[in-house]
Amino acid sequence: MSYRLFLFDLDDTLLDFKASEQLSFVRTLQQLGHQEVTDSLFTQYQAINTALWRSFETGGVTKDFLKVERFRQTFATNGLALDPAAASALYLESLSETVVLIDGAQALCAQLAAVGEVGIITNGVDAIQQRRIAASGLGQYISFIATSEACGHAKPDSRFFDYAVGMARPVGKAETIIVGDRLDADILGANRYGIDSCWFNPDRLPNTSEAIPTYEAARLDAIPPALL
Repeated sequence: MSYRLFLFDLDDTLLDFKASEQLSFVRTLQQLGHQEVTDSLFTQYQAINTALWRSFETGGVTKDFLKVERFRQTFATNGLALDPAAASALYLESLSETVVLIDGAQALCAQLAAVGEVGIITNGVDAIQQRRIAASGLGQYISFIATSEACGHAKPDSRFFDYAVGMARPVGKAETIIVGDRLDADILGANRYGIDSCWFNPDRLPNTSEAIPTYEAARLDAIPPALL
């Protein structure tokens, strides 16, 4: 199959969000005066953050609420007298500066951009994702960035994929593929929208979900042969 439109998830597919997230979390708390940022504190934050994002993706909370609430819950759970709104602002600013590429991301984007159009599809905050891509060096290969914040709907909602595809040059669904690490957002979204998908699965996790990827790859450099 020859594809001409490549829709990439951003975090943990092209950018190592876990590494950026921890660097930004530690920097944020230290700027607020809390110097001893333990791994367990960050792990608690991650669990709270993940639960809130899942709620956002099903319409349970707004993104503005999520951005502050994840810090409010973390601080309340650990008895930290820190300002969650200030933490949110500092964290988002830091996140755009702590960009770490997944191995092979630049080469993959360059290779695919030479034969088609590469677009980003992300549930992240629009301004932050724009700045992170600019800082990553991938911007020269990317034609457009579709965010849930700008769209008003989040993956796996088909309305989000309508919005993303509408930003690209006209191609058929048979020529379009999504590459992402999340079965519940990227791959399930592709299934519902009626396009092919490639599950980026570096940890080689079992698929126990209802989502069915067309392809699966544990490394980004293993993806091109299937797509070209």
